[in-house]
Amino acid sequence: MSSAVVVDTDVVSYLFKSHPVAFQYLPDLKDRVPLISFMTLAELDRWVLDARWGEARRSRLREYLEQFVVLPYNRDLCAKWAEVTVAAQAWGRRIECADAWIAATALLAAAPLITHNRKDYVGVPGLTLISHGQ
Repeated sequence: MSSAVVVDTDVVSYLFKSHPVAFQYLPDLKDRVPLISFMTLAELDRWVLDARWGEARRSRLREYLEQFVVLPYNRDLCAKWAEVTVAAQAWGRRIECADAWIAATALLAAAPLITHNRKDYVGVPGLTLISHGQ
């Protein structure tokens, strides 16, 4: 999937909200297949529940997410997640569980990860990041 990119949850949310940060990432998405991890979908579901969104806004998010290909869990992804967490630990870095799933998704898809939170992925060997943030 050479033209694919995995989009981190933070960038997906910035894009959905038309946040000013989102505009930095539009050129990185141009002519690319946008992928998201199943974990991003779960994080967004939680975001909706935490914020107590009404049905109209939930529906808008569902429609918005149709542009992304959701990469599901599978056995290979579980093994890659384990590798990511152990590698980060070996570098003396702690990686959050959700971030490890997203990093593993990008590695398994052999696609760069677009994130505004570069620091969350320090210590993940082989991960290509596209980031205009910290």
